[in-house]
Amino acid sequence: MVRFENIEFLYALFLVPAFVAVFWWAMKSKQKSLKTFGNIALIRLLIPDAPKYKHSVKFILLAAAFIFTVLGLANLQVGSKLEEIKREGVDIMIAVDVSNSMKAEDIKPNRLESAKQAISRLIDKLKNDRIGLIVFAGDAYLQLPLTPDYSAAKLFLNSIDTDIVPIQGTAIGSAIRLAMKYFPREEKKYKVLVVITDGENHEDDAISEAKNAVEDGVIVHTIGMGSSQGSPIPVYQNNVQTGYRKDRGGNVVMTKLDEQALQQIAASGNGKFIRSTNRQDELEIVLREIEAMEKKEYEAKIFTDYEDRFQYFLGIALFLLLIEFFISERKNKWLAKMNLFGEVKK
Repeated sequence: MVRFENIEFLYALFLVPAFVAVFWWAMKSKQKSLKTFGNIALIRLLIPDAPKYKHSVKFILLAAAFIFTVLGLANLQVGSKLEEIKREGVDIMIAVDVSNSMKAEDIKPNRLESAKQAISRLIDKLKNDRIGLIVFAGDAYLQLPLTPDYSAAKLFLNSIDTDIVPIQGTAIGSAIRLAMKYFPREEKKYKVLVVITDGENHEDDAISEAKNAVEDGVIVHTIGMGSSQGSPIPVYQNNVQTGYRKDRGGNVVMTKLDEQALQQIAASGNGKFIRSTNRQDELEIVLREIEAMEKKEYEAKIFTDYEDRFQYFLGIALFLLLIEFFISERKNKWLAKMNLFGEVKK
């Protein structure tokens, strides 16, 4: 297991292309200035000690030293001790609707992004619970099985978008059915399913699936994304809105929150229905429900000790700086006699 302790330092690496551009511009400007004095080949004959390649070599060494310094400051750490510890918590599976209607912007920035932001904040507040992710549209797909690794959960959460599923639609029942496969079968409690959707179910009987989940000890909460008034679905191309999604008749598609359907699903699943707002506090209610639940004890293997590796990167950076320091700006006479580049002397 590897990680960077100070990962924010890695953003400094974006400066490297800027350094390259500035160096290239400086070299071009210098060459242009020399041309104003006459023929470059003649100038080189008049200044035989002027180096041809040392500026580039020194720049490469400095750039490499900068990169290794940044990596050293970020402090790469390697997990060195794996321990099995006991925790108390519940299993939480979150099913996220990724149908096209979740791109509607009646909740800012849009329904899907608002849901992802709320889930991210929920993950930040979890302690000993396991979390998993399911995405669904016309069918449901496992995104992340139940895990106590919250960093992994956030990584998979960030990749969720409407284009990761091949079939459009809204199959809430399919999402509930898939979640049941990944909950522990031997237990009849400690299990929560949170369905985040606009509720426009077109594919199956989600109410009967919620009842089946209750029989297996799963509490089903639903969170409704959107407004009952309806909203068009924007279409973007290269991050520029080009219009709104239309049906085959050329009419703009309006997507509405089906609040009644989600209330029925939550009631059948012994859970709660929460309507989302721009405050994005709907998962706070779910978190309070989870905290009030009876917890189970389970074992998890985690890395408890990490060894620092920053010293290797800083050592390489220092070595490169020393090499750069001892490279003279003037041409080395001994190397010049070796004629490394096969120059023809006239």
